[in-house]
Amino acid sequence: MTTDVPSSLGAVTVTRGRTGRGSGRRRYQGREVAWAYAFVAPAIILFAVMGVYTLFWGLQLSFVRWNGLTPTWIWVGVQNYLDLLWASPVFSPPVRAAATNTVWVMIAAPLLTVVISFPLALALNRTRRFVGLLRSVYFVPYITTGIAVYLAWQYVLEPNGAINTLLGALGLGSLAQPQGWLGNPDTALPTLIMIMVWSAVPVATLLYLTGLQTIDPALTEAAQIDGAGWWRVNLSVVWPLLRGITAVIVLLNLRDALQGFQIFLIMTDGGPGDHTNVLGLQTYRLAFQSELAPTLGLASALGWMLFVAALVVAVVNFRVTRER
Repeated sequence: MTTDVPSSLGAVTVTRGRTGRGSGRRRYQGREVAWAYAFVAPAIILFAVMGVYTLFWGLQLSFVRWNGLTPTWIWVGVQNYLDLLWASPVFSPPVRAAATNTVWVMIAAPLLTVVISFPLALALNRTRRFVGLLRSVYFVPYITTGIAVYLAWQYVLEPNGAINTLLGALGLGSLAQPQGWLGNPDTALPTLIMIMVWSAVPVATLLYLTGLQTIDPALTEAAQIDGAGWWRVNLSVVWPLLRGITAVIVLLNLRDALQGFQIFLIMTDGGPGDHTNVLGLQTYRLAFQSELAPTLGLASALGWMLFVAALVVAVVNFRVTRER
């Protein structure tokens, strides 16, 4: 059933449901639709030019050999992909090393973020005093500019930085790193992972806090009446209800691990000895640090492989979340 009602832009038809109550559906007039398309058209055109066009231009670039300056391309087909995977003794070894480091980041960063942020959200959710202050303090790492944070961490992690000084003051000088935490091949990558986790925990904690506030208190009260303790309630009742949020947090961290390279470029530039080189940084090196060598096609090919990997991870994560 439909009813015509007056509107400032002309007659508007409101569709009613079968029961006679308004369903809220609204049939727009042609002029309203035209204005709507006019407002979103600039964004669509910008996305088509900057997003879709560059995406497929990059795909075409991954099949050629080019340094970005010469007027002609050399078509090589899938050779760029083969060189990156195993065919080239020059390009494939650093790509494999970077892939190994990326896998470690993909495993450690999401796992540590969840392990730290979930108990932290539970504690903040129980806090009754200084709630706003505490939540603001934990959110500071997220709103601080990334480059400034990375430079500040470099000073903290230097041989004479705050970490080594603090360890010496606590009588734990044997744990200090004389060459700095980023200069030791054994500690450089774990240190960068911890900084990534430090940056990711605020958003993850905020998401968990939002989820905790949507849980019906009757569920946890019923479990407590049945004799479940605090840990049992949170692990058996609260944690399963927040599984969807956990999947989102893991997916965001996996995306950062696959595509992010700023922290590795600014803090270590992949060193020492490529021990912190990751696939995102390797793509940047092939594209912009090759000294006019024709490696722009290799960089594009590696970028497309990262894109496909991120797409597979997203699909798997979506299917696992939906099945549960």
